[in-house]
Amino acid sequence: MRFAHVVPTPAAAPQLVLVLGSEGIFVHELFDGAPRVLEELIAGGDELLERVGSAASSHSDRFSLDGVEFASAVLTPPVILAIGLNYAAHSSELGLKTDATPTVFVLWPNSLAGHDATTTWPRSLSEAVDYEAELGVIIGRPAKNVSAQEALSHVWGYTVVNDITARNIQYSEAQWSRCKSFDGFTPTGPFVVTADEVPDPQDLHIWTVLDGKTMQDGSTAQMVRSVATLVSSLSESATLLPGTLISTGSPGGAGYSRDPQVFIRDRSTVTVGVDGIGSLTTHCRVTD
Repeated sequence: MRFAHVVPTPAAAPQLVLVLGSEGIFVHELFDGAPRVLEELIAGGDELLERVGSAASSHSDRFSLDGVEFASAVLTPPVILAIGLNYAAHSSELGLKTDATPTVFVLWPNSLAGHDATTTWPRSLSEAVDYEAELGVIIGRPAKNVSAQEALSHVWGYTVVNDITARNIQYSEAQWSRCKSFDGFTPTGPFVVTADEVPDPQDLHIWTVLDGKTMQDGSTAQMVRSVATLVSSLSESATLLPGTLISTGSPGGAGYSRDPQVFIRDRSTVTVGVDGIGSLTTHCRVTD
């Protein structure tokens, strides 16, 4: 199944929608007590997911998704964990070394944004803002000390993430959270696809188009550490709680490494995508 958060009217709270092609069904309308946001659906486990699917099969009140406002695919994750240097080509182009263990950092919740939203930042902070297409993994069941063989059974679903990065700040500080956590620097969505719809998360085409030009064109098969390996490794030190978002790293093709360098400019439009999951567009404004 495929879900999204949409904003039904201006200034309204985001509502969970079951996506059926180009149409949607508000999940909270399916039955009394039905979930209104993804986090509630995840908390209800497989039983609630099955009830939603069953109720939707006989629900005829659908609406077109054309022109709707999307919110972030996740609204209140317990934590957003980002993985750096998980594609060899990306590590090499940034002049950074892929370590023996995953490079992990936390993204701040204010950075979350939805599909087709506008992200704005001041020129005084950065004129070296870059894109990074990433596969997002959403945890469904608590994971503690899970093996790689059982790790994917703890995954609820997948989404698309653009890990936008202010490169000048990234290379001037010892940690990477701030350079990637400006307001709106972590667009997600527009859809979350349940895990059963993705037979192999290591066999997905991942790409970026900036202002009409393809900049990244890779495959999740190129990950240094697979989704299963990442979930297993992260669960060794801390319990991964339901709703946790893991952004799994970006393939080669970043603008920072190009000659000449290519950065997101004022009025740029950047779309990142993962085939089978969706494409995520961000409009960018740089203020003086």
